[in-house]
Amino acid sequence: KQEPANIQVGERELSKLLHRGHFMNSIVDIQIDGATHRTLPRDVQFHPVSDRPVHVDFLRVSSDTTVRVMVPVVFTDEAASPGLKRGAVLNIVRHEIELECPAERIPDQLNISLAGAEIGASIHISAVALPEGVVPTIRDRDFTIATIAAPSGVCAIFSSTTMAAPDAS
Repeated sequence: KQEPANIQVGERELSKLLHRGHFMNSIVDIQIDGATHRTLPRDVQFHPVSDRPVHVDFLRVSSDTTVRVMVPVVFTDEAASPGLKRGAVLNIVRHEIELECPAERIPDQLNISLAGAEIGASIHISAVALPEGVVPTIRDRDFTIATIAAPSGVCAIFSSTTMAAPDAS
């Protein structure tokens, strides 16, 4: 609830933050005229040729600010998935999930365990343990994040056996 301020950020410091990862989900403290402002990066523009950052938009946040952010999904325990062990494929439907959460509690990533996942399994948002106060922006359905699909060779075997002509004898 303050007027926007134009600031200049050192390219080296900004590049370090950008390459560290989770930049768009990280609270960044910016000092302006001796006052510290808690901010959340909202947009980064890069030079079209050199790919160097040329502009960043920051949103001031407070302890009671609720924000919408895209949080990356990370899958763990692949070795503990019977379906993946048998050659199934992990089809990722959503690499990121939009969440609504307090600015102070933005998760870096959502870890989803694949332990026990069989061929044909679907992983929905209801199976993900979200931190307190964090909710998905899509609330009207239990959307799919990933599926464990049969390997293409198995599908070809199934389709050829179901399409075979009946024995004439």
